[in-house]
Amino acid sequence: MLFDSPVYFIFLIVVVLAYWRLSHRAQNVFLLLASYFFYGWWDWRFLALMIGSTTVDFLIAQKIAQSRPNPNRKQWFIFSLVLNFAILGVFKYFNFFVDSFAGSLDTLGFHHIPLPLIRIILPPGISFYTFQEVAYIVDVYKGRLEPAKSFVDYSLFISLFPHLIAGPIQRPSHLLPQVQKGRAFNADRFFDGMLLIFSGLLRKCVVADNCALLANAAFSGQLGSPNFWVILIGTYAFAWQVYGDFSGYSDIARGSAQLLGFHFMINFRQPFLSQNLQEFWRRWHISLSTWLRDYLYIPLGGSREGGWKTDRNLLTTMVLGGLWHGANWTYVVFGAIHGVVLSIERFFSVAKKKPADAVRSRHVTGFLSLWTQRILTFNILCLSLAFFRSPSLSSAVQFLGGLAHFAWRSEYVSAFVMLCMFSLPLLFVDLLLEASNQEYPFAEAPYAVRTGMAVIAFVVLAVFSGSKFSTFVYFQF
Repeated sequence: MLFDSPVYFIFLIVVVLAYWRLSHRAQNVFLLLASYFFYGWWDWRFLALMIGSTTVDFLIAQKIAQSRPNPNRKQWFIFSLVLNFAILGVFKYFNFFVDSFAGSLDTLGFHHIPLPLIRIILPPGISFYTFQEVAYIVDVYKGRLEPAKSFVDYSLFISLFPHLIAGPIQRPSHLLPQVQKGRAFNADRFFDGMLLIFSGLLRKCVVADNCALLANAAFSGQLGSPNFWVILIGTYAFAWQVYGDFSGYSDIARGSAQLLGFHFMINFRQPFLSQNLQEFWRRWHISLSTWLRDYLYIPLGGSREGGWKTDRNLLTTMVLGGLWHGANWTYVVFGAIHGVVLSIERFFSVAKKKPADAVRSRHVTGFLSLWTQRILTFNILCLSLAFFRSPSLSSAVQFLGGLAHFAWRSEYVSAFVMLCMFSLPLLFVDLLLEASNQEYPFAEAPYAVRTGMAVIAFVVLAVFSGSKFSTFVYFQF
């Protein structure tokens, strides 16, 4: 059930209309059943896996709560972590390790070694709901959160359909209390939710789907052999594709949740305006980057010990963050590139700006420096995305090998025009949001203005959206 398909909006309308006619407890039961229906729409077989892991973690949380002394609480805590990551590892990485092992044997000269022919199907959204379960167990164990008393409440926190397949990853301390409390209909927030959905559809169906045409053409060879211009078109187009795609998904998810009276955290804050990769990861996929920071980087030691240990923790966190995206060595390299660059940035970081620097930054030199850093950061990101987008390391290296060639072809003009046509409007929107610090453009404008913007958005969707529904990029993770 794709977020940009008619069937999803029929489902959403039916759920919203029925939901607001029920009492709080009935709302939670109804939403839980609706969320299971939503998940089962993809493949009913995986419902048992999600319900099973939800049940186990609910029961374990009761045993490890600090308010309930239990001499075995640490063992239960470790058991939960091992179980969650084992399930994630088997379903997400089994094929990866089998194929890598077979490739290593082949390199060493051992050919045609019989290996299990079993192939594991990846359950939708398993990375996202597993990370929520782990965050819940850790927070309960650390005493940051009391375990949920109601199994229905906890199950709904894990499976609430707007975030179930591709996030944003919801923190227990943020979403669980909203599930447990009664929710009142708010017309203003309901209207804002609809506008967020329109914003998400524009980002996905207009920006992402059209940029995907260019990215696919560049990476598949339709624009000719890789050269500097093809790489520029391909990586730039893919950067805007994945940004429009996932920020669009997040907006639709947040808007859908808002129609039901829930608030989801903002997952993107104009990431392509970042001046370095450290800032980029504070703005991009915020729910994942903060999860990695709080539940991996800081437990590893963070920056407390300084020096090479901080670099080690950065590299480990980013490599594992890259591997979270998928079972492929390309994601490992993608994460490693970011870990290395983050370490280099940390090494060359300077002390806080002096007052004189702040004054100078208002002048032209400061403006040029700002945009130089933004452009440099964006291009480093795009080079790393060549690995993210490529099906294998060899194809990524082969693709980037064309950087030394500059042969120009006339069709590149139309490709660059198309790229600008669908990326620059989103850049303008980001600049507007950066200046206003709002969740979407004109968020504080009168109803008439926002209604007019919604009508314009509908027309743009009708004219420029792709001719078919395409899966969101992050559904595969």
